[in-house]
Amino acid sequence: MSDESQNFIEQIIEEDLAAGMPHKNLRFRFPPEPNGYLHIGHAASICLNFGLGEIYKAPVNLRFDDTNPTKEEQEYVDAIKYDVEWLGFKWEQECYSSDYFQQLYDWAKELIKMDKAYVDGQSTDKIAEQKGTPTSPGTNSPHRDQGVDFNLDIFERMRAGEFAPGTWVLRAKIDMASPNMLMRDPLMYRIVDKAHHRTGTDWCIYPMYDWAHGQSDYVEQVSHSLCTLEFKPHRELYDWFLDQIVEADKIRPKQREFARRNLSYTVMSKRKLLELVKSGTVAGWDDPRMPTISGLRRRGYTPESIRKFSELSGISKRDSVTEVSLLEYCIREDLNKSATRVMGVIDPVKLVITNYPEGKEEMLSMENNPEDPDSGEHEVPFSRELYIEREDFQEDANSKFFRLTIGKEVRLKSAYIIKGESVVKDANGKITEIHCTCDLDSRSGSGTEASQRRVKGTLHWVSIKHAIKAEVREYDRLFLEEDPEGHEDKTFMDFINPDSLKIREAFLEPFLKDAGMEDKFQFQRLGYFTLDKDSAPDKLVFNKTVGLRDTWAKQNAPAKKQENAPKGQPAKPGQGRKPIDEIKKISKKFANLSGEKREAAKASIMNLAESVSYDELEPLFNTSVKKTGTRMGVMIALGVMLNKGLVRNSEIDAFIESCLEDKNDLLVEEASSLPT
Repeated sequence: MSDESQNFIEQIIEEDLAAGMPHKNLRFRFPPEPNGYLHIGHAASICLNFGLGEIYKAPVNLRFDDTNPTKEEQEYVDAIKYDVEWLGFKWEQECYSSDYFQQLYDWAKELIKMDKAYVDGQSTDKIAEQKGTPTSPGTNSPHRDQGVDFNLDIFERMRAGEFAPGTWVLRAKIDMASPNMLMRDPLMYRIVDKAHHRTGTDWCIYPMYDWAHGQSDYVEQVSHSLCTLEFKPHRELYDWFLDQIVEADKIRPKQREFARRNLSYTVMSKRKLLELVKSGTVAGWDDPRMPTISGLRRRGYTPESIRKFSELSGISKRDSVTEVSLLEYCIREDLNKSATRVMGVIDPVKLVITNYPEGKEEMLSMENNPEDPDSGEHEVPFSRELYIEREDFQEDANSKFFRLTIGKEVRLKSAYIIKGESVVKDANGKITEIHCTCDLDSRSGSGTEASQRRVKGTLHWVSIKHAIKAEVREYDRLFLEEDPEGHEDKTFMDFINPDSLKIREAFLEPFLKDAGMEDKFQFQRLGYFTLDKDSAPDKLVFNKTVGLRDTWAKQNAPAKKQENAPKGQPAKPGQGRKPIDEIKKISKKFANLSGEKREAAKASIMNLAESVSYDELEPLFNTSVKKTGTRMGVMIALGVMLNKGLVRNSEIDAFIESCLEDKNDLLVEEASSLPT
């Protein structure tokens, strides 16, 4: 593999191998928490970890980090396993953090004996208060220096179920003055009065994620523990915990971080996806409007298209938003090569061929897929009375209308050339029938000279006598806003698209009555469709996967210039997005974040600020006072610049002064910490 073709994770692995790591020591894992269904963001991690396993011929574990029984269910475990298999991957071992509960407990007792962990009986709020702020150190818990024997006794009694939830926790004894707040005596165990989906009531204390994560990697001898970017601040704690238990002859896991996959016009938080489900906004986790893998599968997406999307999106060190149009491009490309071409009419108007013999029927041949010469053909019944799409006819049309009109000719797909003659209207002037004549010698494939005659338009159709009725579900973006989470004064639920689902009746050629759940179809000139699980023999239901072309961009946004795109495919969304724009995006949500999420957001802003110029930042000094999050992000970025040597000027002083007078304590605190 050339250096140019490697992502930065592969470069890290290559450097480790070059430094002497035995190839046989390579092992990866995909570690989902079974508290919801996987989404397209998880697909990136699946493809990364299992893809590395394929590249390096190394084992990959599927490990469920099941340490929170209040949110985890067997249903989610089963769904995750199915999704990974459906994407085409196989795991070496199926593992669970709950498999290691006894080992984790034993290690925790060893930390207590080494005086590196202690029990704390304070409330959650009190512990949080004592942790301090990013710019001020924490204060020690009054329990911090109690004796080892006392700590060990209480911890064992916690395990035995003697205490109620919230009365005691176990904390690591690290450094309450650490600049990394995650190192300020983090929680290791809490009491939870809830049965576990695997261990039942065997345990009433459960390890926190940070304690279970690295230790589970170590038990499984994972060489490279790949996490999304919000876990970067956790790496120091990951390593500290490992320092307490590693043995010299064992593989020490290495945590490295990559940017999570964000998708435009949707949300990627499992908590928010669950809110969509519980509120009835969608019909379930597998609703075809959801970004879940199960929702995409139900909508008609293929494993190949999702893997291709992950490949084109790439692996990055910086958070960005990928346009949903890239995902749609990938499924169009895949289905164009594989979907069977059929005909269906969704908005029908009756067409009568007046010179076609009454009562005559014939079977015409239609190719299944012109992209695949081995796909074969199927037969379509033809008769005197047909349905065509209402929009395919205009009684009076200009010269640029290449479909059916009075006095002009078009070809019926795989059939005859017809000419519009007259119409029949109802009392309201609506056209109810179109009468036409056909050239009876012009049937496609008949070998006659007339069959070779060319006309400008071709229409799809179905024979009324033979057509089968079906329900068609047409989907649009679930949200009207590209970034539904990026507003300080609104929630993502305020941007729900009321027209994200339209249910219509369609008339289809009878070939589709035998459609299977795995079959993919292109309804000629309408888009790609797949059978839905709600179908029954007497009522077929088809989901529209995607249209034949991207119409959303034309309808809803000005064209975006796409640079450096490989020939034949769109530029990767996110390419060309400036770091200052990313800072603004993250900052919009900053005021609504707390704890570790706020710390992760701050770390991202500081990282991005390294690539921002003062000239880009200065215009944001005038941000409205009510947009606290944005002002906070600007202040953090400004701090990075000042620490790198930027000289303060009158504009900077005025901005800092306005922030010092703000009502938001965090903003005042950040402004107070800037170098003079």
